[in-house]
Amino acid sequence: MADRDRWQEYLPPAIEAAKQAGQVLLDWREKFSVTEKGRSDLVTEADFEAQETIYQILHTAFPKHGYLGEEGLEQAGEDPDFRWVIDPLDGTGNYVHGFPYYCVSIGLEYKGRIVAAVIYDPTRDDVFQASLGAGAFLNSKPIQVSKTEKLSHAMCIASLPVAGDVTHPAINRFLAVLPRAQTVQRHGSAAMNLANLACGRADVFWSSTLKPWDMAAGVLIVQEAGGLVTTLDGSEYDIYHGEILATCSPNVQKEIIPLVCPAE
Repeated sequence: MADRDRWQEYLPPAIEAAKQAGQVLLDWREKFSVTEKGRSDLVTEADFEAQETIYQILHTAFPKHGYLGEEGLEQAGEDPDFRWVIDPLDGTGNYVHGFPYYCVSIGLEYKGRIVAAVIYDPTRDDVFQASLGAGAFLNSKPIQVSKTEKLSHAMCIASLPVAGDVTHPAINRFLAVLPRAQTVQRHGSAAMNLANLACGRADVFWSSTLKPWDMAAGVLIVQEAGGLVTTLDGSEYDIYHGEILATCSPNVQKEIIPLVCPAE
């Protein structure tokens, strides 16, 4: 079996897990209460129930795999090569406020590399998926990044710190790009930002403060859709590094790197 076919076999259980977790989020939408892990770091009962739903489905299908999830899930597996990286609710702040821009994100890591990925937007019933070497899809239709070649034509999405100080470097990056891009947005869900870049709805996304579960699935979907993913300075990307620069084309990437990572 070719590797590209091998990785596809992990997608159906992941899609089922993401959809069921998405339904959990919708069911909780009108009845959850909010607690705080820290200032503006909101967690709901929905996060925990959605994560447990994902874990139960995947663990049943793949009992020897390991698991890493945002809400305190860290479990080594009998097979050390495989680990599922899970964000049961990416965009919690949006969810809490009823803003329909949040999702479930599930990525499968094999020997340190993401090989299968699913992002599910329950508000639109959209399933983004990819497996290594086999392309990216939205609701079973192939997707590609946009053909934008100039930053001045690009829709950019920035990740800004929650309740951050005005002196934070992320604010400086935002202000540096703002007059050069067609538009710069901040939407509050890294996984959705990456999914939308993959299908051509956005052209650039960057952040310096993400966790592995925020971007594990989205990175593969962008790459399989023909996009570029690096750190802010254009070097090799690592989901455990925290930095990400995702772009639709080499030309746009070349233009934006000096703005988001200026030379000392």
